[in-house]
Amino acid sequence: VQLQASGGGLVQAGGSLTLSCAVSGSTFRRQTIAWFRQAPGQEREFVAANRGNGGATYYADSVKGRFTISRDNAKNMLYLVMNSLRPEDEAVYYCASSPSIILSSIQMSHMYAYWGQGTLVTVSS
Repeated sequence: VQLQASGGGLVQAGGSLTLSCAVSGSTFRRQTIAWFRQAPGQEREFVAANRGNGGATYYADSVKGRFTISRDNAKNMLYLVMNSLRPEDEAVYYCASSPSIILSSIQMSHMYAYWGQGTLVTVSS
């Protein structure tokens, strides 16, 4: 499985940006997919996740109500729509996937088997 993230860029605070992630492989619809981010000098943190096979979606408290994760199983694509961006959202964003993750571990980066290369989001104040 390979993941390719894109869509990062420079945006003003309050603006919007949509990240995309192309995922190879035939098992995409069954995989748990997620977005993580990492700011300079900080640990990688969970942003959002969606469980495969029509499962539920989960968000970090810091992005709830502003970000939306979605998937297109027909196209093997993962998206993150980010609205009302804040300077503290600035980070490298990574897409990730894994065949199966128990709910209690869904926010743990080390549980994900496959990762994209990251795309930089810069938010100007």
